[in-house]
Amino acid sequence: MMIALKEWSIVCKALEEGKQMLLLRKGGIMEYRKGFEVKHNEFLLYPTFEHQSVESIKDNYKEKLNEIIEEQNKYYNNNNNNNNNNNNNNNNNNNNNNNNNNNRKKIDKDNKNFNTASNNIIKLLAKVEDVIEVSDKLILSELRDYHIWSDEYVTMRMNYNPSKPMNVLLLRIYKLRKPLIVDINDKWAGCKSWINIETDREFQSSDKLKTQKINYNTYESINTNKVETLNEKTLIDPVINDDIFYESVNNIRKVIGNEI
Repeated sequence: MMIALKEWSIVCKALEEGKQMLLLRKGGIMEYRKGFEVKHNEFLLYPTFEHQSVESIKDNYKEKLNEIIEEQNKYYNNNNNNNNNNNNNNNNNNNNNNNNNNNRKKIDKDNKNFNTASNNIIKLLAKVEDVIEVSDKLILSELRDYHIWSDEYVTMRMNYNPSKPMNVLLLRIYKLRKPLIVDINDKWAGCKSWINIETDREFQSSDKLKTQKINYNTYESINTNKVETLNEKTLIDPVINDDIFYESVNNIRKVIGNEI
């Protein structure tokens, strides 16, 4: 079991590309009384289209939202084509159909077995560097260069549940070399932040392998070119290097007034 934080698909894309390294969270309707709580120091990022809108992001990132939708449709179309081919070619071969079902959750290098109607793909893991509570709208506005949300959206979120501060999560983002495809669970829908993902995956940072003087390319070929098994480790890579990450962290802390 692994915990995951639900976040807009477009924001996950920005995190993946190193365009931002923070999240702003107030909590949803189901968290209104307590506000958003950071319950975990490490978690997967579960991309979602819930409440996501083109009006809520900056102009220079709106085109990315269209790209994500097209990418989702591509996955869906590829999956449908594969299913149609399997149905046409395997009418007399039930074993092949069984293999397709068994492989549904396995990672295809080209993600061709991904179905947006019933599957979601998780590409990112986050480690919490810091959590800073902010109640000053002016400070939040000065963070605009560090995320892709529009000023109007940030203001709207700040005004929601005004007795609670905005949580600024500073995150170190890692990209999974083998994305995790999961079946969508109806229980995950709605205004909740944290969900449980059923997986036996363990994750190994490529940076740690480097410091241990292990050839991580060899490590990957040994550990990932096989059927996923219990305790198999998936390599993860930081999306930005240490120097850029910690420089950005310090710059954000200066803006907030929480410099270390």
